[in-house]
Amino acid sequence: MPGKSQIETGIKLKTANCTIEPMGVDDWEAVREIYQEGIATGNATVDAEPPAWEHWNSTHRPDCRLVAKDGGKVVGWAALSPVSARAPYSGVAEVSVYVAEHSRGTGVGRLLLETLVTESESAGVWTLQAMIFVENQASITLHSACGFRSVGTRERIGCLHGQWRDTLLMERRSKVNGA
Repeated sequence: MPGKSQIETGIKLKTANCTIEPMGVDDWEAVREIYQEGIATGNATVDAEPPAWEHWNSTHRPDCRLVAKDGGKVVGWAALSPVSARAPYSGVAEVSVYVAEHSRGTGVGRLLLETLVTESESAGVWTLQAMIFVENQASITLHSACGFRSVGTRERIGCLHGQWRDTLLMERRSKVNGA
């Protein structure tokens, strides 16, 4: 049975510049702006624009949503989406990690992803997956550093601005749940 997570017990994780906290509705505008910055790179998602809060909220797990804050300002976020509504897949989730343009390369993404892994295990998740554009080497490197492995390439899986894109499917199996 999953235990209480560090976030639930009120512990704020801190690096030299960031704390990791649960994402709240008040963080949405900053999260949305960071999502838009990711969209602008052309290598983060096939979405052309961030969704409205209501849609985003309904498609992401309520228990594994994090923000990285530097001086009280949101500089990154991470969240999980269920991969299926079917009960046998309840412990499988897709990872999203986005870092503000000015904070990329500073360790914020790694801190978010490592914390998300811990939170997901506290929530009973046994498999995390990430679909990463094959061109997004920074994200592939980050996920590899956090224990994800390549499962394979999905060819022409999504279309962005009229161009079909390939993604690398990566996964991380929990050593705590479903072992």
